[in-house]
Amino acid sequence: MARASYSRWDGSQQVGDMTGDDVLRRLSEELLEHGDVDQALRRLMQRGFVDSTGRQVKGLRELLERVRARRAELAKDAFSRMQQALSNLRPEDLARMREMLGELNSLAERREAGEDVQADFERFMENYGDLVPGRPETLDELLEAMARQAAAAGALIGSLSPEQRAKLDELSEALLESEQGLLGELARLAAHLGATSMFGDFPDMALGLGPASAAVADLSDITQLEQLLAGAPSPGALAEVDIARAKELLGTDDASSLEVLGRVARQLRESGLVEQKEGRLRLTPRGLRRIGDQALADLYARLAPYRSGQHPLARPGLGHERAGETKAYEWGDPFNLSIERTVRNALARRGPGTPVELSPVDFEVERTEALTRSATVIMLDLSLSMPMRGNFVAAKKMAMALHALISGRFPSDYLGIVGFARYARQISFRDLPEVSWDYDWGTNIQHGLCLSRKLLARQRGTKQVIMVTDGEPTAHWPAGAPAPVFAYPPTQDTVDATLVEVARCTRENIRINTFALDPTGHLRRFVEQLARLNKGKAFFTTPSTLGDYVLSDFLEGKRTTRARRGRRPA
Repeated sequence: MARASYSRWDGSQQVGDMTGDDVLRRLSEELLEHGDVDQALRRLMQRGFVDSTGRQVKGLRELLERVRARRAELAKDAFSRMQQALSNLRPEDLARMREMLGELNSLAERREAGEDVQADFERFMENYGDLVPGRPETLDELLEAMARQAAAAGALIGSLSPEQRAKLDELSEALLESEQGLLGELARLAAHLGATSMFGDFPDMALGLGPASAAVADLSDITQLEQLLAGAPSPGALAEVDIARAKELLGTDDASSLEVLGRVARQLRESGLVEQKEGRLRLTPRGLRRIGDQALADLYARLAPYRSGQHPLARPGLGHERAGETKAYEWGDPFNLSIERTVRNALARRGPGTPVELSPVDFEVERTEALTRSATVIMLDLSLSMPMRGNFVAAKKMAMALHALISGRFPSDYLGIVGFARYARQISFRDLPEVSWDYDWGTNIQHGLCLSRKLLARQRGTKQVIMVTDGEPTAHWPAGAPAPVFAYPPTQDTVDATLVEVARCTRENIRINTFALDPTGHLRRFVEQLARLNKGKAFFTTPSTLGDYVLSDFLEGKRTTRARRGRRPA
């Protein structure tokens, strides 16, 4: 049942925020195909998505293009503003800049000597805040900002045409020659920090100060943002973006998309659906269940006869699975009393008041379904042909959905998973979402059936194998051989070895229901031969209908025509 919580609006809630479930649903197809949460999340963020309000969230590809276009605009604007600023500088402006650098050098020297200069730095910012980049709160922040500013100015100058650079050089050199003290203070600051290369050329640093500093700061910040978007090491790195600054540089719409992308990974972790392990995101048990539930819900939505999520019998049974319905008690019924309905009947008969007196005519009991316990192994084809033909995601989604159905609706049942390609191997449900296809040729149905038979030998109840494949047997494991053998077209030895294993399953009362995806003539003939030998079912289907077929067949197999125990006496 869906749950919702309510709280008073306090201004902190994000309207239209996607929940972890919303994010996981958008990741599911990608996750099932490649089996990597990090990769699926990166691909989702690269292409963008529609959020819970129906608004399109731009992906990183589009945002990166916007950032690069904006950087080109800012570079052009910065050059114009730098040229204008240099042309309009007066001697008193240069003198004030020299005084600012002199005080800054003194602050740095005093700080290195162990003095607390924070109060003096705040007065410095009151006097010269218009000449320095940003709004630093400490001396260290200011020096770091100046370094970035100088680097941005140097990068801008390096990108100019020879004519543009020559014009700026001419203007800056004339100004610096007229104010030798300024050049000295720049050299003093760089030498004092012991990081001349950090600042680039002295003229670059000078151009990053004063009236042109705002343009250079914009260029510096947009360049940093471009580098972050182009080389983000993980989906969570976008949480470092200064959204307020991004809004100033890019506008509200692009900044909003960045903000949503930055919250995606955090929402997944905070919802308990994924966790960080060994530097990468992995699904938690809760996330695994949610993927399966979503896959099952998608299948149920397409199955009108089972839309309610139930599978009632033609006649009520006497088993132990409650059907959610009640009936008037009759002699011989199991006494699974519905307290709520019984008390209601008594109150309707006698009226309100206490004590409530019950009579047998008030009794209602819960109906139950007569169900058979079953043990099922899904044999999942992992050969290279599955992704090449577009069948792999549908097969994994079906397996996830069937696991969700059995664990939630039939908890006493057993479900195992066997993957097969050149050879077969058991797969735990914990690892199923991350399972990918084998980069190898071979469809070893014989080994898959052998492993499935061994798993089912330890189980009780009705036993079945649900085999999903898109190819006839092209590999088998000869007795005593160190490895499987592969041949295409299939050899008679491979077909015979596979049918021998089918016969063993048949003798052990294991039904094999085969779901053949996009079957060729060879596959169709083999599946029909298998069905005749085993008395199982053969389904020839496509990726779009595979889950429907498997779910319908499984539910049909769980029903019985009538209860065989506890019959009422005549």
